[in-house]
Amino acid sequence: MGAFLEFRPLDEGSVIEYIKGVPALSSKLALGKNEEDITVKEVGDGNLNFVYIVSNNSVGYSFVIKQALPYIRCIGESWALTKERAYYESEALKEQGAITKGQHVPQVYHYDHTMSLIAMRYLEPPHIILRKGLIAGIEYPLLAHHMAHFMAHTLFFTSLLFRSTTHHKRHVAKFCGNAAMCRHTEQVVFSDPYQISQYNHWTSPYLDHDAEVLRHDNLLKLEVADLKSKFCERAQALIHGDLHTSSVMVTHDSTQVIDPEFAFYGPMGFDIGAFLGNLILAYFSQDGHVDQLNDRKSYKEWILKTIEDTWNLFYNKFIALWDEHKDGAGEAYLSAIYDNPELQLLVQKRYMTDLFHDSLGFGAAKMIRRIVGVAHVEDFESITDAVKRANCERRALDFAKTLLKDRKKFEGITEIVSAIQEF
Repeated sequence: MGAFLEFRPLDEGSVIEYIKGVPALSSKLALGKNEEDITVKEVGDGNLNFVYIVSNNSVGYSFVIKQALPYIRCIGESWALTKERAYYESEALKEQGAITKGQHVPQVYHYDHTMSLIAMRYLEPPHIILRKGLIAGIEYPLLAHHMAHFMAHTLFFTSLLFRSTTHHKRHVAKFCGNAAMCRHTEQVVFSDPYQISQYNHWTSPYLDHDAEVLRHDNLLKLEVADLKSKFCERAQALIHGDLHTSSVMVTHDSTQVIDPEFAFYGPMGFDIGAFLGNLILAYFSQDGHVDQLNDRKSYKEWILKTIEDTWNLFYNKFIALWDEHKDGAGEAYLSAIYDNPELQLLVQKRYMTDLFHDSLGFGAAKMIRRIVGVAHVEDFESITDAVKRANCERRALDFAKTLLKDRKKFEGITEIVSAIQEF
């Protein structure tokens, strides 16, 4: 229970008033003592929410308050969006935190349903948004390992490879209520880029022709329909639902996944593809960030290695979990039926090949919407020269279209890296 009896958007003044009514939070800040040392800073640079860092400098303690608005912040009240997403974000953070033993997810301190509000751990400096680190050309040596660990564990332990069908359906039902956020994804990823939409935009006039060609690409539309079907119909595991590089905060030795407000039971490849697709966007943006001090060539190689390592480490970790728990409660492949090593290997190879192709397709679709749809990425938007930006975006767009249409021709991640270099 919070301090307010009905929903109201918080501002920097009312945040403190709210906290005073929540003992679990006011005690952390030692409210009542040295209140002049308490600061509130609004840092929400995303598309959807208010985010406040609340600190008591005298005790050296901070936490984050995140409030979901009933509309899309970057567009305004004309595009309504459910406040219920805060509940699903809170539940996803708790579940992912338990699965990863708190290594890669910020701890939740408080959830207020009425206020659509979550209070959670503040990821202190030098943590920064991964996307900003990629734009700045910073290497993160543990990124691939950490993201592979997060994805392998959260996806495996919420799937039928680990759970009984009864247990799984109970969790699927719990997250089915996040349908409004799924509808948002369906629109901006699988629909709007392929039709005339008021929210679409691109680097005009340089990409006008590219956007028109995309809207008339019949083969591309057929493949997108297949992906949309999987996104809407396949409750494979609890997915983050928006796992791009602005949903990850990093230091050289820490990787934290944030903002799972789109969480639901969907296809695993949507998470894997979102992360890899955003790394590929980062790769294609690098030529736009070249300056006299840095040609970005070695950094582009690091991004490619991170893409390759992320998939390979994910594959190995996921298979290791499968092998470890193959005789457990999971009902996807009953040990009494899949009862010999040869069959087990065949099953795993087919499963992981399908997951690889799903990941490529979803990653490509996510890339396309970030270039010709709504809500672009800072990787490109921070390139001030429009001609240079458009050239980078065109290469990314052309690669994404090829990847989406030809994804089943690729047998491994090394082939993807080679294909990226050819563009």
